[in-house]
Amino acid sequence: MDFSSIPLPIKTEEIKGLIPHRYPFLLVDRVTEISEAHIKGYKNVSVNEQFFQGHFPDIAVMPGVLIIEALAQISCIHEMSIIQDSNKIGMFAGIDKARFKAPVLPGDQLILESKVIWSKRGVGKCSAEAKVDETLVCSCELAFALVDKDKLK
Repeated sequence: MDFSSIPLPIKTEEIKGLIPHRYPFLLVDRVTEISEAHIKGYKNVSVNEQFFQGHFPDIAVMPGVLIIEALAQISCIHEMSIIQDSNKIGMFAGIDKARFKAPVLPGDQLILESKVIWSKRGVGKCSAEAKVDETLVCSCELAFALVDKDKLK
């Protein structure tokens, strides 16, 4: 795959062509960088996000599990960009070394970055980080598997 031929940024409609997530669960707004082993993008965190109604009503904080999900989504976008097979879907297969360092608040831009550790025949592992400005808010290693959509029905 020649990543230099991919026009950037990759916007929401194109992202929706690579992964099946939709509002309110699509957690990547743009992809700003992509190469064979790396992807970077962001999610604009709005005060209007549904999860802020209950997490927490008096002190709005983005749930850590959704930060991890955003990292999984950007990692999946990378893999789906490589294989370009609409019959496949990326599945979250595992997580290691997850650490949360700072809260994500309404108005923040969550910078999402993923680097391939290894990938072979539709399974692999990546190292992922989420930042707000230059502050690391979350880091982890994510495992994934690309499976046939037919097997999920």
